[in-house]
Order: sequence, then C-alpha cells, then structure tokens
Amino acid sequence: MNITATPLSPLNSTIVRFASRSAMATARTYFAIASRLRPTLARRQAERLFTTPPRPKRQWQVQATARRDNVLTPEGHIAVWQAGPAGAPAILISHGWGGVGAQLAPFITALLARDFRVVWFDHPGHGESEGRRSALPAMVTAIRAIADTCGPFHAAIGHSLGAAAIALALRDGLPLERVILISPPASINDYMHGFARRLGLTARVRDAVRYRLEQHYGRRFADIDRLDDLARLQQPALIVHDAGDGEVPFAHAERIAASLGNACLIRTHGLGHYRLLRDPAVVAHCVAFATGALVPSQELPPLPTPSPLY
Repeated sequence: MNITATPLSPLNSTIVRFASRSAMATARTYFAIASRLRPTLARRQAERLFTTPPRPKRQWQVQATARRDNVLTPEGHIAVWQAGPAGAPAILISHGWGGVGAQLAPFITALLARDFRVVWFDHPGHGESEGRRSALPAMVTAIRAIADTCGPFHAAIGHSLGAAAIALALRDGLPLERVILISPPASINDYMHGFARRLGLTARVRDAVRYRLEQHYGRRFADIDRLDDLARLQQPALIVHDAGDGEVPFAHAERIAASLGNACLIRTHGLGHYRLLRDPAVVAHCVAFATGALVPSQELPPLPTPSPLY
C-alpha cells in the first residue's frame, strides 16, 4: 500500500475532534499504517496537527472602547486589546486552544464594570495574531511578553490550555496577586497521549513528535508537568471546572488544586468545557474572586440537600 503525504485539515478540539465517526476511523487507519510504514511522514503530519489550532466557527464582538495594539514576541506579533482606566489594577485574559481573547467577553464586560483595566489577546497562531502554529510553551512566551509590555497585572483569568499557560508562567515567576483557572489541563504529557490515542499513532511516532517539540521550544514536557513546583506558590487561586467536562476531565482540576498552596476549587454541573465561559454565576464568582472577595461556593449550581430517609 502506498502512503502519500495527504494534506490533513486541522481537527477541531482541545486535543483533536473528527467531523464524523467515519472520518475518525479513516484518520486512525491512515496513521496506524503510516506510523509503521512511513514513521517520519506520520511524525511530520502528526506534529503539524498537534501544533495547528483550529479556527473558531464563530466571531465574538470586541469591546467598542478597546484599544488594539501589536506586541512583538519571539512567536511573532501578538494582537492585544485593552480597555478600562489606565491607572486601574489590570487583569490579563488568556483564552484556550482554538479560541480567541474576545471569547471571554462576559468576563471582560464584568471586570470593566468593576473599573479594572482588562487586557486580552489572541495567542500565537490564533485569531488576529501572526502564525498558524502554536503550542503551550509558545503561549507562555506570549504571556511573558504581554506582561512586560502591558503589565503589571493584579490577576489573570485563563481557560483550558490558556489556563495551563497562566499557571506555568506563574510558576516561572510571573508576578500576580491572584489567579483564576477555568477548565485547566494538568499535564501536557496526558494531552499528548490523548492526541496520539485518538489518531492511532504508535508510541515511537508519539515520542518523536514530543521530542521534536521539546527541541524546538527548549523545554521538556516532564519539566512542564512538575505539579509539585506549584506548592511553593501562595497566591490565592480559584479553579472552576465542570464535573462532566468532555475535553479535560475534572480530575485534572483536582490534581492542580491539591498541588497549589492556596487554592479554592469550584465544581460546576452541566456546563461542559465551554458553556461555563458564559454562565452568569461562574462569571460572577470569578470576578468577585479577582476583587478579593471570598468564594463561598464549592458547587455551581448548588446541589440540593438530599431528603432525609425515614
């Protein structure tokens, strides 16, 4: 059987999603064969898929009062917006894989109503920023550059892989007083293994993709995954994660919360990976936490008290 360099379109998911079961089966068959007969070809195509964020299917409105800038980073020019009083405490917004900064508009609007200065941006390879490729280390690099240019920041709010980037930047010394992580993944190695399983990659090809990315970004996945390093952080942290998240299991939030020195974990129900970004209760709790208010809830919505048994 001949294996050719068939063009593969980006697959729309936090890791990878197929348009149909037949498309998933076709891709798995292709990579299962290519991984064994043409491992270098399979590695190149898998690496491209792993580092090419999907384009969002919808557009989000940008705040009418926002000022757009470009920040030059080692990953290229990053599109940045900011709004609010110039001298006010600033909040950084970090979107997830395949998203854009304006996707967190409910948080931006609520924070501006509290007279914060809000800074949001499109990660490398996303939205209006330069490039078509990205990865977690590139997202961390962008955050550092934006902090140098638009900071200092009082707090940061991140979603999904953008939350992981915030946590990693914080671990590396990003000065923040508070941090809010929404649906954060706890391990880039788990992320890579899930990607490889869904594509049907062999362990050899999967490890080759990982090695290439580690060489390109100068950072080992094992070093990124050291959750024990979070224990020395004492900044108040809020983690919000849905119990039924189909993209990043709730157990990831539990692992991060257990590692952080001063974390509060809120579990939501029925909001999945994305709906919690526009849920009024989630937004209200996150904004209250950013202001320094306590967060009493551990469940959203609160679970009913079971009826007594007689």
